[in-house]
Amino acid sequence: MRQLTECRAENDYTLWLRFDDGVEGRVYLGDLVGVGPFEVWRDVQVFKQVSIDSDSRTVCWEGGVGIDQDILYGGLVKRGRKTIMH
Repeated sequence: MRQLTECRAENDYTLWLRFDDGVEGRVYLGDLVGVGPFEVWRDVQVFKQVSIDSDSRTVCWEGGVGIDQDILYGGLVKRGRKTIMH
């Protein structure tokens, strides 16, 4: 099973991700800003404090906001490596 190994926030609510099988790329998450638990991202500084949960490998933020790595991986693979998912 693939594992998320690196994640960093970039400008405009974009994450750069790398997985242990070599898949990497950018994922745009700006469409989620202000929706449900993603309300906290209205403060871009909160979005920029992304991390990877050491147990679940979920991309997460303070306050319990998270996105499963499999969803992010699927978006990268579907659209091709090194792309932006919308």
